[in-house]
Amino acid sequence: MEKPTEAEEMAEEEAQPKNSLLFPLLPFSESFQQSKTTGPQWLCNTSFTTDLSVVNEALSSGHNLNIDLVEHEEGKGETEEEKGAHKRSSHELLESSESDSASEDRQRRDKKKTKKQKKRRKGLLEEGTTYAIGSRKSGVRAWTNSESKISKDYYFDSRGDRDNLAFGCLYRMDLAHYKLINSAKQSGIDFQAMRRQKEESLLDKENDIDALDSKIKSSGRYWSSRYAALEHHKTFKRIRFVAPQKPAIVNGDFVPLLDLQTPHEGVDVGSLNRTFAVEESWEDEVYQKTRDFNKMTRECPHDEKVWLDFAEFQDRVASMQKQKGARVQTLEKKISILEKATELNPDNEQLLLSLLKAYQSRDSTDVLIDRWEKILMQHSGSYKLWREFLQVFKGEFSRFKVSEIRKMYSHAIQALSASCIKQYRQVNHAAKLPVMDPTRPDQVLAELELGLVDIFLSLCRFEWQSGYHELATALFQAEIEYSLFSPSLLLTEQSKQRLFEHFWNSSEHRIGEDGALGWSTWLEKEEENRQRIIREESSRENEQVGWTGWFKPTYTREGNSVSPDVAEIDNAINKDSEEELEVADTKQEDDTEALMKMLGIDVNAEGDEEVKDTSTWTRWSEEELSRDCNQWLPVHASSGSLPSDGAADGEGDEQISRVILYEDVSEFLFSLGSGEARLSLVFQFIDFFGGKTSQWVCTNSSSWTEQILSLDRLPDSISEDLRRVYDVLTRTQSSGSTFSLESLLENPSDESSRRTNMIKFVRNAALLCLKSIPGNYILQESVLVAEELSQSRMNSSSGSVTPCRSLAKCLLKSDRQDLLLCGVYARREAVFGNIDHARKVFDMALSSIDVLPLDIQSKGPLLYFWYAEAELANSSESSSLRAVHILSCLGSGVKYTPFKCQASSLQLLRAHQGFKERIRTLRSRWAHGAIDDPSIAIICSAALFEGLTTGWAVGIEVLEQAFSMVLPERRSQSYPLEFLFDYYVSMLQKHLKQSKLAKLWDAVLQGLQIYPSNPKLLETLVEVGHRYTVSNRLRWIFDDFCHKKPSVVVTLFALSFEISRWGLQHRIHGLFERALENNELRHSVILWRCYIAYEISIARNPSAAKRVFFRAIHACPWSKRLWLDGFTRLTSVLTAKELSDLQEVMRDKEINLRTDIYEILLQDEIKS
Repeated sequence: MEKPTEAEEMAEEEAQPKNSLLFPLLPFSESFQQSKTTGPQWLCNTSFTTDLSVVNEALSSGHNLNIDLVEHEEGKGETEEEKGAHKRSSHELLESSESDSASEDRQRRDKKKTKKQKKRRKGLLEEGTTYAIGSRKSGVRAWTNSESKISKDYYFDSRGDRDNLAFGCLYRMDLAHYKLINSAKQSGIDFQAMRRQKEESLLDKENDIDALDSKIKSSGRYWSSRYAALEHHKTFKRIRFVAPQKPAIVNGDFVPLLDLQTPHEGVDVGSLNRTFAVEESWEDEVYQKTRDFNKMTRECPHDEKVWLDFAEFQDRVASMQKQKGARVQTLEKKISILEKATELNPDNEQLLLSLLKAYQSRDSTDVLIDRWEKILMQHSGSYKLWREFLQVFKGEFSRFKVSEIRKMYSHAIQALSASCIKQYRQVNHAAKLPVMDPTRPDQVLAELELGLVDIFLSLCRFEWQSGYHELATALFQAEIEYSLFSPSLLLTEQSKQRLFEHFWNSSEHRIGEDGALGWSTWLEKEEENRQRIIREESSRENEQVGWTGWFKPTYTREGNSVSPDVAEIDNAINKDSEEELEVADTKQEDDTEALMKMLGIDVNAEGDEEVKDTSTWTRWSEEELSRDCNQWLPVHASSGSLPSDGAADGEGDEQISRVILYEDVSEFLFSLGSGEARLSLVFQFIDFFGGKTSQWVCTNSSSWTEQILSLDRLPDSISEDLRRVYDVLTRTQSSGSTFSLESLLENPSDESSRRTNMIKFVRNAALLCLKSIPGNYILQESVLVAEELSQSRMNSSSGSVTPCRSLAKCLLKSDRQDLLLCGVYARREAVFGNIDHARKVFDMALSSIDVLPLDIQSKGPLLYFWYAEAELANSSESSSLRAVHILSCLGSGVKYTPFKCQASSLQLLRAHQGFKERIRTLRSRWAHGAIDDPSIAIICSAALFEGLTTGWAVGIEVLEQAFSMVLPERRSQSYPLEFLFDYYVSMLQKHLKQSKLAKLWDAVLQGLQIYPSNPKLLETLVEVGHRYTVSNRLRWIFDDFCHKKPSVVVTLFALSFEISRWGLQHRIHGLFERALENNELRHSVILWRCYIAYEISIARNPSAAKRVFFRAIHACPWSKRLWLDGFTRLTSVLTAKELSDLQEVMRDKEINLRTDIYEILLQDEIKS
């Protein structure tokens, strides 16, 4: 075959296409030639019509060149000059007209270049790199110049990997192979032989022949750092597929024409129903997005989402910029965007919050606080703005003082209270508005009052965590008395506060204390006593008729009828007593100083010279914690519990500091008119003091999120879930961890005694609140549970009688028509194992339901559902038959009769039809948002009935159909729907053997997308994932939720999963650090305390714990418990001087300290 001339080669090269997006990967075949002419239009790309002979010739020449380089030592290759000439002849198109000297220079340069390339290839062979040149081993599917037939003639290669020209897939020797070896379980492994085998494999690497350029071979494959940097370059163009925009549906008299123009940058890969392939770089995307956002903000200037997306896009742009100056410019652009948005939408709270958060990234603390104050002056009635401002203001360590924070809370509560009063007046003038109007004033008032209650609860937690326990308790007592037990009088707010001051300054017991009656009841009795005294005085005056003679004025110290002689005597006595008191005081001070000098304590010495042992500070912190546990109930000023004059000064000051005056709480009082806000106040009060309530609010609500975020210890509800997770993880492992997340935060020894008193306090308060909020079954259950806890703690002997039986019967005597109280009491009897007594109560309540009013009958489904669940939990032989009988009575609508025999087929058929009719009726109500507890009970009862009679698959289908009746956006803020989803997941988990694991797993993941902070779903996720999946999959899920929807609950469950399984330290450190980098979670006290405890107890790294401690008190300076952790846990790394300085800083920040270090020193001296 004759060699083609240079002109022919040039013509062939010009005939080839210059730019092609796609290229074939496998040999050119006849089938491909046929498809080229008869294929559809989408195959008419130049990539599929390119002549592959050029590529084959280049590959074959490269193959020959590689063989020559390898066999150079045997002297069989051609000379370097011939190679250079051959190389030049294959690339030159025209004869050169250079001079001889120029040609010699060029040959010399080519010679040097060839030597360098050969030396580089030889070095690669000696080092055994991945890209060494030579022959491949056997096992390759096909070569480019081979004649083997492959089933597919072409592949899509979006990366442009040149090795795919030779192989039909990624070459197996370029991928990492590894085997996980457990050295603890396997023995007899020859590690030397494995090392030798590894070294031989490195020297015997297979060589690529398909690399057409040596630079590609030296720079690496597409996963190398060079190509990774290229991927992140802002000018690197990518191909993305864009769907055509669908025309918007316009409600008008015309039909808009479709925009049939395709993007000028894209290539139409199909018809209008298909996508477009757009090739653009990051800069192009930024320009395009900016143009789109500018257009949308001009067209929709009042669309909140457009402005927020525009601002969020600036964060994406800043994340791609490496220079700090460029990021600052992008931040300025984001601020200007949000300023324009707030100028056009001045009342939008989300835009204001985004703007203030952007200011926080740029401005100093003083400037930021000034901006906050200006905005709050204009929007004083926004509880969202106040809540965020208080969180920011508390977190500033340099400006933090308890008195300053308390003042800000006072301003917030007064501003929101004034806004509520203003809104209440609007409600009275808007009685004619539609009932279902979502913007009606009473709904706005309820939302505003709920926000006000959340701010008040935040204040109480702040006071409690700062060490002012008596003030926090008094605030709760004052607000509940002021809002729930206000007398039914038409009083102004000022008159009401003056009347309440009289009640607070009296010796009457307040809510939660033994013998408390409530403000309104006390006022009625006071009025009765006043009327009685007036009647007695009037009757005494009527008896005294006529002349009674002269009389001498009696001596009174408080009155004005005092004779001059008596006044002089009194003054003399007072002067003598004052002089005696002064002498006694000086003498007592001298005696105290002399006593302390005798003990070796110098009063005038500096603080850092007094305490030289860290153990002294440890005992001080323990005594401080003990007093915190015992001293939490405020002392009455007129109760006689204050110390007498002869008591010690220290004890007197301590008792006086525990007295809470009216002036201390008057600035934080407000009235509540909506029932939702009152219930929220009472339920959060019970949770605050350790009581147990059923879940009453959605986990996505702001009140629940704020409550979890402000915790400094684990609540009982989450502790129980974490304990079950720990049991599941350690039960399946032979060597489980002895540490749990709960054990890291051990309570002090005096916690149990305080908890006993608190439970009694909660029981008294909740029982009194039942008079103001009657008929609420959650509050009734809290009262009975508190009674059980208080009785069981006082009486350790367990008996067959339920501890709350006497209280429940007493409550039922006062209201015999309260069906839900009967149900709650029967459930408590069933929990304690008294199922026969529970059946009597349930049967009595359900038998009398037909004669009760309709509003009470509407709550009947809850009673039926509770009864059926109690029977199934009993696990007796007839439990399922009894449950079917109970549910069939609810479904068929017949009068309930106690269980005697199995339900008939006709009754079951009627129940099936009845449940269908009931669900069909609920569909229209749920569509309007009327979702309550009885309707949820009907759905759960129908699913339970179908599961017991037809099959669990049918019951689960009933629940799935119920979810379809509600819009997805309504699920996220509705607690009844969250309870229904929890019931759905529990039913799937209970009948996992009958259903598929994938269905349960998908349901849990779907639920976490809606309720990411739900403890029940997270517990199920860990339990199912630990048993049926690998650990890494659970870790991926936790990381995804911690990144997208960070919360304290998700972080706690992720930490519990790792700590209980002896997780890697870097993994646990990563979870802590990623959580505490978040702007909201960095103010979580419980996460900081867990981090410190982990470093001390598990990681055994006190120096790291010290660093975490200082970061923690800087982020949460209000937490006294966090400060004291440094004294109790870090004495091994903190000196006595540092601990003394910490106490001084605590005093500067106005943290309430109850113990003086001199007391500990005196105790030590007395013991010695």
